[in-house]
This record gives sequence, structure tokens and C-alpha cells, in this order.
Amino acid sequence: MSEKIGDKFHQFTKYSRDHMQLGEIDWNNQPFVYKFYKDKSKVKLFPPKKFTNTTFHNAITERKSTRSFSKLPINKEQLSYLLWSSTGIQRREFDFEYRTVPSAGALYPIETYLVVNNVKNLTQGVYHYNIKNHELEYLKSGDFGLETSRAALDQEMCLEASVVFIWSALFSRSKWKYGERAL
Repeated sequence: MSEKIGDKFHQFTKYSRDHMQLGEIDWNNQPFVYKFYKDKSKVKLFPPKKFTNTTFHNAITERKSTRSFSKLPINKEQLSYLLWSSTGIQRREFDFEYRTVPSAGALYPIETYLVVNNVKNLTQGVYHYNIKNHELEYLKSGDFGLETSRAALDQEMCLEASVVFIWSALFSRSKWKYGERAL
């Protein structure tokens, strides 16, 4: 039986700590780990505030998927905590900023966008989470619930949720170090 294309890809692009297929890493061309929209208006977020005393054990054993959402809006303080806990900066050491989530090579290719449907004192529309400054960058106003629902394979919960998180990846950040294996 012939080898599958995915198996060939993994075999061809594998590396070890001692030998990277790319050779030496070009530290002068390291990509920046933060994305900014300089020309967009900013919405400053509250410092992250703990909202629960749930233990890790309880969080794991009580976890379940929800397809029904409250019609009540969330507030910016709650949104701030959700953003920080999903990818925010949790500490700074030796001029390096560690996030709440791990990343291969600390390259952090994931960017967070929001479709805001129902958040108190926040205009409905599309935003980018500026991780470095813990703020939102307002990209586009409007009701994008239907478009978001369609993009999510017609999941109606995207119409009803107060906010929809959309994660995208900048593969160039990982490809700088890991080459094609980053894909």
C-alpha cells in the first residue's frame, strides 16, 4: 500500500532539536509576535478580574457544550476576562511576555477577532484583540451575525451569542522557525 500524502509530508518535514531542515535560524528576520491595526479606533479593556472560584477539577468535570445562550448582554469586564484568559499576557520575565496559552517556539501565530452582537457599551461589529495593549481595535461596524453563522456551517448559535470569537493564524510566524512543518 502506498504512503499517503499526509504521511509523506510529516516524514519529509520532520526535524529534531539538533538539526532543523532550514539550517540556522535567521534571528534578524524574526517576525513580530503582535499584530496591530494602527489606523483603527481603540477600546481600552479592564484589567483581567477573576469571575469564579471554580477549581480545575470542577471545570473539567462540569464542562459541556452549550447551544443555547442568554439573551442578556455580557459586559466589557466579562469580555475583558475572556480575552485575557484565551490568549492574554499573564506575566513578564526577562523582557519576554508569556501568554495564558502555550505556543510552539513561543511564536504565537494565533490572532483573535470578535464579532460583537450584544456586549454592554460596545458597538456591534468586528474587532481585533490587541494582545500587547489589552485593547480592542474596532475594524467594522454592523450586524455580522448572519455572515458569521454561515461561515460556521450555519450554526445558529453564532446569531444568538453575545460575542463570537474567531481565531486565525499567521503561519509566517511559525514558518520562520519551523519551515513547511508549521503548516
